[in-house]
Amino acid sequence: MTELYATSLRLPAAELGAENPLPPLVKPIAPQSVSNVEELPADLAAGLGYGRLDTVLPCHLQDGYTRSREERSLPALVLENDRVRATVLPSLGGRLYSLFHKPSGRELLYRNPVFQPANLALRDAWFAGGVEWNLGSTGHTTLTCAPMFAARAEGPDGTPVLRLWEWERTRDLPFQLDFFLPDGSDFLLVGVRIRNPHPHEVPVYWWSNIAVPQTAGTRVLAPATGAWHFGYTGRLDLVDVPGDLTYPARADAAADYFFEVNSRPWIAAVEADGSGLAQVSTDRLRGRKLFVWGESAGGRRWQEWLAPGAGGYLEIQAGLARTQLEHLRLPAGESWDWLEAYGPVTADAAHSPEWTSAVDSVARMLPSEETIESCFEAWRKVADAEPGPLLHQGSGWGALETRRMIAHLPGTPFPADSLGPAQAPWLALLDGEPPTGDPLAPPPPTLVNAYWSDLLEHTPDNWLTWYHRGIARWRAGRRDDAVAAWTASVAAAENPWALRNLAVASADPGLYDRALALAPSLVPLILEAAEAQADPARVVSLVEGLTSGRARLLLARALLALGDRVGALAIFEAGFEIPNIREGETSLSDTWAALTDAPLPPRYDFRMTSA
Repeated sequence: MTELYATSLRLPAAELGAENPLPPLVKPIAPQSVSNVEELPADLAAGLGYGRLDTVLPCHLQDGYTRSREERSLPALVLENDRVRATVLPSLGGRLYSLFHKPSGRELLYRNPVFQPANLALRDAWFAGGVEWNLGSTGHTTLTCAPMFAARAEGPDGTPVLRLWEWERTRDLPFQLDFFLPDGSDFLLVGVRIRNPHPHEVPVYWWSNIAVPQTAGTRVLAPATGAWHFGYTGRLDLVDVPGDLTYPARADAAADYFFEVNSRPWIAAVEADGSGLAQVSTDRLRGRKLFVWGESAGGRRWQEWLAPGAGGYLEIQAGLARTQLEHLRLPAGESWDWLEAYGPVTADAAHSPEWTSAVDSVARMLPSEETIESCFEAWRKVADAEPGPLLHQGSGWGALETRRMIAHLPGTPFPADSLGPAQAPWLALLDGEPPTGDPLAPPPPTLVNAYWSDLLEHTPDNWLTWYHRGIARWRAGRRDDAVAAWTASVAAAENPWALRNLAVASADPGLYDRALALAPSLVPLILEAAEAQADPARVVSLVEGLTSGRARLLLARALLALGDRVGALAIFEAGFEIPNIREGETSLSDTWAALTDAPLPPRYDFRMTSA
């Protein structure tokens, strides 16, 4: 009999911290940037050029975490039958944290023993392990460390369904995840639906990222004889499969392999004895990928950074496009549905040197195509069914958007009581009241879609109206108009928020100084101002009283620029950590190389390529 129940997960966890109040006007340089687009097939090149986001607005960054962990309880929801126990974290993007197979006594996923955010997601904070559901744009979703609605729904066979849903804000798309476990099933089934409620097409991106343990004998298999290799050097190249790439422990450096799947889509990771996890889906989810950190010092450091003491891991992934660098077009008013299945496999020939034999041995262990299609059609009949009482509360953004659209989304209700302080000024704007606030207090996040942008343009003027208009104009690519709006905001009331935005737009450090005069203790503003400074003496004066790792790095670089190599090296020798060091960032290793010819200490090695 299948059961659904609420519990809690207790483990060492870092505080997520407060959101950064400074709107992310510029997206950090992504490690995924393709330099040989002109060499690629036309459809692949077109997908690479369509739908990319320049910022993650209207979201703000989640960069307030540290690396200090203590025992905490995280809400968890469990779906369990006599064969499998699935644990989901509704407060953290609906992450499938654990998938335990009872008959074999095996954990099928890489289960992170801690909750430790690090800077790998679109909004910064991300954590390793389990299965992550990525909707939005290339990169880890803005929802990965955010709450989702959760409730029980009635399954196609009368067993309970765990339904999660939310509103993805960068694309303004509602989506749902339905987890169900038929009696006696070894495979967890996940129905996914993305809706486009708008009268225009929307760029769409989806990848299910599945973390599994990596050992010396781990092999990854998929029904493909070729894969697009991306090795963080800028090129996307088609390579042959199989080869050493199917044994991740043999990889020297971090790399992506996007398989050219040539039959029903699936992917599996198996150990030396042929046992492991497989993921299979209906045809809509066509892409399959292998990600490896590699066995370089930097790759090993990243894995320890993300999951201290837990050993290595890799990711097998499944997506809508054939690579993770593309976006597809979701037509106006349409929805896309598919079904994913996760479960154990044991394939005796999985390590055969004959690739076809190895692939076939895994394929025989999967649920049949007919079974998957039958479960998919049965789920679609109940996907619109209204869920029961909430098991977990999501954000108020879906309720706000559905109210202004007067939209009904069957099966995924966004209740009015989810509306909170963040949505209050926008509800007032719907009633014709302009936003107001203290110029020295952080403004609420700005809504930037076409509807809200138009509403802002037609509401009475004040400093906050002009501030919000500027952000919406910036997001729309109207950079000169944004600068004009922020200039008007400062003229209406001197405020650090519009001054900071003007500093970003103009690269004028003097504007940062004016902003800091009004908000002298705002650490994100201090660090940003220091990074924008060309005068190293000014950098020293800004950061020398701060203790954060980022401030220590900036101080070391400034001292080096001033000729104080000894002082700069002393900072490194004393030791520091940057909790939100970015994936692909080489500032630590670059600064060390400028300071000394000595080998780079492992604690500072986050290089994604082999040294």
